[in-house]
Amino acid sequence: MPRVALPADFLRIPIAHRGLHDMAEGRVENSLSAARAAMVAGYGIELDLQLSADGQAMVFHDERLTRLTQHTGWLRERTAAELGTMLLKGGTDEISTFAKLLEVVAGRVPLLVEIKDQSRASSEDVGELEKATAAALDGYDGPVAIMSFNPASVIAFGELRPDLPRGIITCSYDPDEWDKLSPETCARLRAIPDYEAAGASFISHQRSDLGRARVAELKAAGASILTWTVRNPEEEEEARRVADNVTFEDYLPAIPA
Repeated sequence: MPRVALPADFLRIPIAHRGLHDMAEGRVENSLSAARAAMVAGYGIELDLQLSADGQAMVFHDERLTRLTQHTGWLRERTAAELGTMLLKGGTDEISTFAKLLEVVAGRVPLLVEIKDQSRASSEDVGELEKATAAALDGYDGPVAIMSFNPASVIAFGELRPDLPRGIITCSYDPDEWDKLSPETCARLRAIPDYEAAGASFISHQRSDLGRARVAELKAAGASILTWTVRNPEEEEEARRVADNVTFEDYLPAIPA
């Protein structure tokens, strides 16, 4: 599968985690307000996608609606129209489709897009959200990179849009924190074995685990290294000893000239 390098801005401009959200200002994570604030400040935007009942890519992190809205149940059981009427707690935004966010951003800043694992177990049962994501991006003229914790999702998206850069989100895969995965699956994913098969050009790796030998190995072989989630200047300084760029929240990093 062809490998597409990250555009330079993904390595230069810090990336706001779920947009430049700030509950004190009424900007909820993954909202259009958070996306607009990131653009005004000159940052890239990291965002999450989940799948609606009618096959639309929705900008939302959680599988369930409870934490971020006044509603309960699974997001995937509601249509895009239903979700579009649901206010995000603490703000004035409704849940947005990916297509609407793309209209708002209009290519002005880099978008680092996470396809959430619909299997919830890093299985190969993927395809619908990847298709919806690719459909929303049809005709979009702006810097976009796609990533997922699930390598099968990255591979599936690459088959649909081999022209876009792809990466794998990686971490320490502590089995105590990944209770939906078996210890054997955690051990496998920890080794990042699917980088080549996915045609990946980058990883986005857990900040506290950047010292892992496999990260250094991939970097030496030409992989770009992003990291998540950096929450203060001290963490950024340490992370940049390994990482090419940071996904951040809770502070405002400098943007290099």
